[in-house]
Amino acid sequence: MYRISAVSLMAVFLVGLLASCAPTQPLPSPGAPAKPAPEVAPAPAPMKRPAGPLPPSARPTYNLSGYPPATKEGYIDGCETAKKTRYGFKDEQRYRNDGQYRMGWDDGFSICKGKR
Repeated sequence: MYRISAVSLMAVFLVGLLASCAPTQPLPSPGAPAKPAPEVAPAPAPMKRPAGPLPPSARPTYNLSGYPPATKEGYIDGCETAKKTRYGFKDEQRYRNDGQYRMGWDDGFSICKGKR
Protein backbone atom coordinates (compact mmCIF):
# COMPACT_ATOMS: atom_id res chain seq x y z
CA MET A 1 0.00 0.00 0.00
CA TYR A 2 0.96 3.62 -0.40
CA ARG A 3 2.10 5.58 2.59
CA ILE A 4 1.70 9.32 2.47
CA SER A 5 3.62 11.34 5.00
CA ALA A 6 2.11 14.30 6.78
CA VAL A 7 4.66 16.62 5.17
CA SER A 8 3.68 15.48 1.65
CA LEU A 9 0.01 15.88 2.45
CA MET A 10 0.61 19.39 3.83
CA ALA A 11 2.64 20.36 0.75
CA VAL A 12 -0.16 19.24 -1.59
CA PHE A 13 -2.68 21.17 0.48
CA LEU A 14 -0.61 24.38 0.41
CA VAL A 15 -0.04 24.14 -3.35
CA GLY A 16 -3.78 23.75 -3.88
CA LEU A 17 -4.53 26.66 -1.58
CA LEU A 18 -2.07 28.95 -3.34
CA ALA A 19 -3.34 27.92 -6.77
CA SER A 20 -6.90 28.79 -5.81
CA CYS A 21 -5.81 32.31 -4.85
CA ALA A 22 -4.04 33.01 -8.16
CA PRO A 23 -5.58 35.69 -10.42
CA THR A 24 -7.46 34.33 -13.40
CA GLN A 25 -6.84 37.32 -15.69
CA PRO A 26 -3.55 39.08 -16.39
CA LEU A 27 -2.92 42.11 -14.23
CA PRO A 28 -2.76 45.49 -16.05
CA SER A 29 0.67 47.01 -16.47
CA PRO A 30 1.44 49.94 -14.14
CA GLY A 31 1.60 52.54 -16.97
CA ALA A 32 -1.55 51.41 -18.80
CA PRO A 33 -4.65 53.62 -18.53
CA ALA A 34 -7.47 52.17 -16.51
CA LYS A 35 -10.41 50.78 -18.46
CA PRO A 36 -13.78 52.36 -17.70
CA ALA A 37 -16.20 50.14 -15.85
CA PRO A 38 -18.81 48.52 -18.10
CA GLU A 39 -22.20 50.18 -18.01
CA VAL A 40 -24.89 48.26 -16.20
CA ALA A 41 -28.45 48.52 -17.46
CA PRO A 42 -30.83 49.93 -14.84
CA ALA A 43 -33.17 47.46 -13.21
CA PRO A 44 -36.73 47.54 -14.53
CA ALA A 45 -39.26 49.31 -12.36
CA PRO A 46 -41.22 46.93 -10.12
CA MET A 47 -44.75 46.15 -11.22
CA LYS A 48 -47.38 48.11 -9.36
CA ARG A 49 -50.36 46.36 -7.88
CA PRO A 50 -53.77 47.46 -9.06
CA ALA A 51 -55.51 50.09 -6.96
CA GLY A 52 -58.57 47.93 -6.46
CA PRO A 53 -59.89 44.46 -7.12
CA LEU A 54 -59.56 43.24 -10.69
CA PRO A 55 -62.62 42.51 -12.79
CA PRO A 56 -63.77 38.88 -12.55
CA SER A 57 -62.52 38.11 -16.08
CA ALA A 58 -58.91 39.01 -15.13
CA ARG A 59 -58.76 37.18 -11.80
CA PRO A 60 -57.26 33.71 -11.29
CA THR A 61 -59.76 30.88 -11.01
CA TYR A 62 -60.04 28.34 -8.21
CA ASN A 63 -62.45 25.45 -7.84
CA LEU A 64 -64.54 26.71 -4.95
CA SER A 65 -67.89 25.30 -5.98
CA GLY A 66 -70.45 25.23 -3.21
CA TYR A 67 -69.15 28.35 -1.44
CA PRO A 68 -70.93 31.71 -1.46
CA PRO A 69 -69.54 34.33 -3.90
CA ALA A 70 -68.18 36.52 -1.09
CA THR A 71 -66.19 33.60 0.34
CA LYS A 72 -64.82 32.73 -3.12
CA GLU A 73 -63.70 36.30 -3.75
CA GLY A 74 -62.11 36.55 -0.31
CA TYR A 75 -60.30 33.24 -0.79
CA ILE A 76 -58.88 34.33 -4.15
CA ASP A 77 -57.77 37.70 -2.77
CA GLY A 78 -56.18 36.12 0.31
CA CYS A 79 -54.42 33.37 -1.62
CA GLU A 80 -53.03 35.74 -4.24
CA THR A 81 -51.85 38.09 -1.49
CA ALA A 82 -50.01 35.21 0.22
CA LYS A 83 -48.39 34.23 -3.08
CA LYS A 84 -47.43 37.91 -3.61
CA THR A 85 -48.78 38.02 -7.13
CA ARG A 86 -50.04 41.13 -8.85
CA TYR A 87 -53.57 39.90 -8.23
CA GLY A 88 -53.13 40.04 -4.46
CA PHE A 89 -55.49 42.56 -2.93
CA LYS A 90 -57.28 42.95 0.38
CA ASP A 91 -60.48 44.96 0.23
CA GLU A 92 -60.14 46.49 3.70
CA GLN A 93 -63.66 47.88 3.90
CA ARG A 94 -65.22 44.62 2.75
CA TYR A 95 -62.92 42.65 5.08
CA ARG A 96 -64.19 44.66 8.07
CA ASN A 97 -67.89 44.51 7.12
CA ASP A 98 -68.42 41.15 5.35
CA GLY A 99 -67.87 38.05 7.49
CA GLN A 100 -67.93 35.64 4.53
CA TYR A 101 -65.31 37.66 2.63
CA ARG A 102 -63.17 37.84 5.80
CA MET A 103 -63.42 34.07 6.36
CA GLY A 104 -62.51 33.37 2.71
CA TRP A 105 -59.61 35.83 2.77
CA ASP A 106 -58.18 34.39 6.00
CA ASP A 107 -58.52 30.80 4.73
CA GLY A 108 -56.97 31.60 1.35
CA PHE A 109 -54.10 33.52 2.91
CA SER A 110 -53.23 30.83 5.47
CA ILE A 111 -53.52 27.90 3.03
CA CYS A 112 -51.56 29.51 0.20
CA LYS A 113 -48.91 30.90 2.55
CA GLY A 114 -48.19 27.34 3.70
CA LYS A 115 -47.73 26.15 0.09
CA ARG A 116 -44.78 28.47 -0.61
